[in-house]
Amino acid sequence: MLIVARDTTVKDMGYAFSKLEVETGICQGSSSSSIGGGTSPPKELNTLDNDISQLTKLQSGPHKKLRRVSLAKNEFPVSTVKMLAGREINLSGRGRFSSRDCRHVVSKYLPVNGPWVVDRMSTRAYVSQFSSDGSLFVAAFQGSQIRIYDVERGWKVRKNILARSLRWTITDTALSPDQRHLVYASMSPVVHIINVGSSTTESLANITEFHDGLDFSSPDDGGYSFGIFSLKFSTDGREIVAGSSDEDIYVYDLEAKKVSLRIRAHASDVNTVCFADESGSLLYSGSDDNFVKVWDRRCFITKSKPVGILMGHLEGITFIDSRGDGRYLISNGKDQVIKLWDIRKMSSNSTCYQGFRNYEWDYRWMDYPVQARKLKHPYDQSVLTYKGHSVLRTLIRCYFSPEYSTGQKYIYTGSHDSSIYVYDLVSGAQVAKLQYHKLTVRDCSWHPIYPMLVSSSWDGDIVKWEFPGDGETPAPATKKNARGEISIAELSESIRHPTPT
Repeated sequence: MLIVARDTTVKDMGYAFSKLEVETGICQGSSSSSIGGGTSPPKELNTLDNDISQLTKLQSGPHKKLRRVSLAKNEFPVSTVKMLAGREINLSGRGRFSSRDCRHVVSKYLPVNGPWVVDRMSTRAYVSQFSSDGSLFVAAFQGSQIRIYDVERGWKVRKNILARSLRWTITDTALSPDQRHLVYASMSPVVHIINVGSSTTESLANITEFHDGLDFSSPDDGGYSFGIFSLKFSTDGREIVAGSSDEDIYVYDLEAKKVSLRIRAHASDVNTVCFADESGSLLYSGSDDNFVKVWDRRCFITKSKPVGILMGHLEGITFIDSRGDGRYLISNGKDQVIKLWDIRKMSSNSTCYQGFRNYEWDYRWMDYPVQARKLKHPYDQSVLTYKGHSVLRTLIRCYFSPEYSTGQKYIYTGSHDSSIYVYDLVSGAQVAKLQYHKLTVRDCSWHPIYPMLVSSSWDGDIVKWEFPGDGETPAPATKKNARGEISIAELSESIRHPTPT
């Protein structure tokens, strides 16, 4: 467990201090900036783009009175030592840190130590995700196998699942919000659902446990068999949204046991789809047609007409993650970049610009052309662009870091070069590059509470990265000791049960 004492110096407090101890510049400028490695200075943002910077500071900035302990007038972030000193004299008047204060401290301690091997399989790992509360972890492999681990019981395998009717690989999985059910998909129109809460550990499809099939096809398909690339539960757990290889988006009603909505969405494979927020009304989708589209289920004119389109990627989109506020999202693209979007900047009409495609390229087996890296989309509507990682061979995923522990101030992604990259959301600087795997890292997941990140690779390894990095699951929160020390576990617990602001 990490212990931060009052006499600890700033440079001894862990990774990423030197890269994050500068205030983010906020200036007028271009609406879309390309950002490279960690040595690049923060790029300029215009007034509209400035919102994401302010929102990030509001989520993870310390109480204004705690900033007064800083000797430098504009010192940001405020060091942990100085925040502890402010807490000792009760500057905030609360007697303890608020959730914002905790995030400001915890977000400095990136999960970069290790890794420690959680599991090792003989086939490629395609999916790896924590449950919403971090108590469970799901990993899915090409060899028909899905494993659910009990994180709080030393990563013991709670359920070992042998998938039913697998085609090629398990393309995606999703846990229901109540963590009672898991759905999994492959290159088939039938998605399967199982009971996670059952006592059966070895879940062999229709042998030791029933895997119910949810059929997304219809008689209109004429026998055509498509595959599901992406699955997400709605917040209430009543619906599943899916993106498919037949260019459509599907919404499945679990109570009615049928497809309730089918959207003729794109001109190519829909590789990724998700709900924009808790309302379930807004949907985001990304496709190999290079477009991100926004759909509002409350105001369909036609079922193929989005409320807006976001342009900027030069190649197909592999994954989308929503910030959860119905406004911001990020997308990973085969043009080797992540883009941050604000849907207030979306267009009502798409511009199919193909002039840049003066080369032959297939991401499944070719490297990205050198000349293509210099190209820019003439109608780029993105807020920021993040570069450094590699998106090849498979639909590599990217995410916002957790709200509870970091205030969503980072973006992280897997990469074809066997690494995991972490970028600062506002400045775009690369703040960490985690290296261990031997093959492509398709998926990775940051624990929603603790500074722990788990990555999965085509080398079959599932490994965890931590801070402080003792190889153990962080211990429960403990009280401050006589010397005024504070632990990361204590701060994480405070985020879950904060002092009211």
